[in-house]
Amino acid sequence: MTRIGQHFSTIGLILGTFFFALSLTPSLVPRGDTMQGIISGASMAAGYGVGVLGWILWRYFELPSPSDRWQRIIQSVVAVLCGLLAVSFLLQASQWQNALHDLMGMEEVPGVRALWVGLVAVLVFLVTLVVGKLFTALWNFLSRHLRRVVPHRVSVVIGLLLSFYLFWSVVDGVLFSTLLESVDRSHQQVDALIEPEREQPQDPLRAGSPDSLIPWKSMGRQGRRYLAGGPTAQSIAEFTTAQTKDPLRVYVGLNAAETPEERAALALAELQRVGGFERSTLVLIAPTGTGWVDPAGVNTLEHLHRGDIASVAAQYSYLPSPLSVLADGNYGVETTRALFQAVYGHWQSLPENQRPALYLFGMSLGALNLDRSFDFFDIIHEPFNGALWVGPPFRMDTWRDVTQRRRPDTPEWLPRFRDDSVIRFANQSGGLEEGEAPWGDFRIAFLQYASDPITFFSPDSFYQEPTWMRDPRGPDVSPDLSWFPIITMLQLAADMAAGSAPPGYGHVYAAEHYFDAWVALTEPQGWDEESLSRLREHFVEME
Repeated sequence: MTRIGQHFSTIGLILGTFFFALSLTPSLVPRGDTMQGIISGASMAAGYGVGVLGWILWRYFELPSPSDRWQRIIQSVVAVLCGLLAVSFLLQASQWQNALHDLMGMEEVPGVRALWVGLVAVLVFLVTLVVGKLFTALWNFLSRHLRRVVPHRVSVVIGLLLSFYLFWSVVDGVLFSTLLESVDRSHQQVDALIEPEREQPQDPLRAGSPDSLIPWKSMGRQGRRYLAGGPTAQSIAEFTTAQTKDPLRVYVGLNAAETPEERAALALAELQRVGGFERSTLVLIAPTGTGWVDPAGVNTLEHLHRGDIASVAAQYSYLPSPLSVLADGNYGVETTRALFQAVYGHWQSLPENQRPALYLFGMSLGALNLDRSFDFFDIIHEPFNGALWVGPPFRMDTWRDVTQRRRPDTPEWLPRFRDDSVIRFANQSGGLEEGEAPWGDFRIAFLQYASDPITFFSPDSFYQEPTWMRDPRGPDVSPDLSWFPIITMLQLAADMAAGSAPPGYGHVYAAEHYFDAWVALTEPQGWDEESLSRLREHFVEME
């Protein structure tokens, strides 16, 4: 007996249960019960599909099969073993999650709600199964009609290809487009929302003020938050006896102009108006997909340079980064490239002794877009001073190339590249301070955590173990994490989409680690060790 009733494959259910059990093992970051149920349901569906496909191939190649009696015996024994395995893993799931919580300094969870996890998993599995059956029915329908004009095996292949095409057309052209339009409208409304606690700046030298070239309403929600926040000369003065200034911030919202080039020109004009090029340090920032700039990454730098600093950013989307890439992945690159060309072009036109030190800063999708916004051949004659890439996505070309070509005695989660004179990596424990050779005038720094799924997700984990899972592992990666084909990829994808971690782990970067990175990268002058330690402790306490 190879089927239970008329709708389920026994072999598929056995393998699906096995996949369900393995999906309960920990991944990079903690997850809640609902997300665990979704992962387990998707894993169960994947296991079911592998089981069904395996049985189809077995029969297709006419391989020998045991008698019906032995089939029933074998399947019963395996089903019982898989069921026991699933129960055993459900009982251990709380222990695994709490071990991960303890590793990241989080409070323990009272326990995984096995019934809720199982219910969500079954619902996800059934929905996936229904979709799979609809696909199979369409495939059989097309193949049966094609068989009238072409040979049987040809009709099967053509029917399969046509089914894929039709399903993808419906998913991409109807369901996905409708969903994306709905999400786009809702996020557009949120982006336009003017929060009453964010008051419009009145200082003429502040972007968004009545004298600004960029209207306050056009900033977008994240832009208004960015401009209204940040330290002042007075707050910075609490940590130093030297002269301080109010940092200058410029932000161009998505609605400030029609094209990326027009927004970049507006940003440059506003930066010139407020005196940004007259400061000692200038930072070009690429925000995340929603337009968010991590305040911890900028506040630390503004304190270190006593406010004698200007920053400029341009919004390219109001959608979360994954949706921003799906909607129009090139738009972020176009906007960031236009901003870079405008700011860098004016910067290099200034006399060398009269222009500020220029740094690039991007987190997550911002790092990816900034990395693609310039070519080294365009800047080699007059390079900017440096760049800080934080939580670089696994698709980032420079990160991937440098990591693959790292020195063989260094791990993937904290690589060292050549003689460390240009590119260096850091994590929670630092890493930018020392190198085989002195750090040159042109510097690139990567700040990344070994537990960051945005950085260490790999599509190849579908069929092979990622190298970062081998010993020695990163200090923030669970020793209980194991690689399983298909399942690990689903776990890491869920970590990217809905992972939860405290500052200093996962994709949540702590202010003190930004602080350490900026100290090493920009080498701010006039600070002694005691003052730097006191300032760093301030950011630790704020976290």
